[in-house]
Amino acid sequence: MSRRAFIRWMLGLIVMISAATTALVKLLQRSVESQNVVKAKSDPVAALPKQEPPESKATPEDDKSPLFSFMLLSDLHISVYDPNTIKHMKEALEDIKKFESPIDAIVLTGDLTDYGGDDGYAELQKLLSAYKLPPLYANMGNHDYYDIWIDKKGAFNKDTVPNGKTDWQARERFQKFFKMDKTYQTAVIKGFPLIVMSQEAYVQEKPEVGEGAWYSDEQMDWFKEQLAKYNGKPMFVMTHQPLPPIGSDGGSHQLIRAKQFRELLKFYKNVFVFCGHRHQDFQNGTEHYVKETFHYFHNSSVGRVLGRNFQNDATKDKSQGLYVQVFKDHVLVRGREFSNRSWLKEADWNIKLTY
Repeated sequence: MSRRAFIRWMLGLIVMISAATTALVKLLQRSVESQNVVKAKSDPVAALPKQEPPESKATPEDDKSPLFSFMLLSDLHISVYDPNTIKHMKEALEDIKKFESPIDAIVLTGDLTDYGGDDGYAELQKLLSAYKLPPLYANMGNHDYYDIWIDKKGAFNKDTVPNGKTDWQARERFQKFFKMDKTYQTAVIKGFPLIVMSQEAYVQEKPEVGEGAWYSDEQMDWFKEQLAKYNGKPMFVMTHQPLPPIGSDGGSHQLIRAKQFRELLKFYKNVFVFCGHRHQDFQNGTEHYVKETFHYFHNSSVGRVLGRNFQNDATKDKSQGLYVQVFKDHVLVRGREFSNRSWLKEADWNIKLTY
């Protein structure tokens, strides 16, 4: 990375942290207040019904057909207080339903709900259960821990945090919904590994992490084992928060153990890392692909696409994600606009595999 690019990264990161923090708090306050700060009491969330995998097809023999394809959806922010998030998720699912190319899996990379409470998961369950989908995999974002900010009256209340709730309850709710023993997992589909990492604590347990992604020693050891286990194949690693600049560990709004994360990856070829959290419109000129020792992609958002100044007045009708196709000698990563079922020429990458 050049010095100019590094400085640009740093300045953008500073703006992102300050703007995102303010915007998230205002968003929570506005959405809760718009409902007179009263939440309807919801039933405990049931697990997501089992999704049937697509019909098995023979591995293509020609080099022009993909060996494996998946859709990447980030930052859904499903909320009963923001109907636009529900509308956008329906647009994405409708597009997937009618998609012209195979989709072997769907990966949801964090901020699945706006507040992490039962009502958000119930709405997400309703949306996903209405469609016959390929296998679903997910990790937790910072918003999936946000139930601790909501008091017993349903108001966003930072003065009474954790409002009688715990980070553990947020993890349990997520794991129950996706039928997971831990918040992280590896799925192998058609021989290709999806390594899905997930933050394991929030400010109730670790106030110092802020909005950052904290991974335990256990998860980092597991990550090291997964990389070694699937060495020789293209590997796809999912996080929620982005990495800080090279050479530093992250803080709030970033992957915290970044130096160790990068150190583990540098020994392997053909690793693709995807993150969410930034919500940046694929069409606003923001850098969405960075080449390090691995291929690093920043996804946009399904629920709330944002402009460069972290506003969404001009982007409120947009809903975006990534479609990934793995071929014998290359990987295609393409940006998708779900609202009108179109490809985005600004987000179109053809990455040659090296062996």
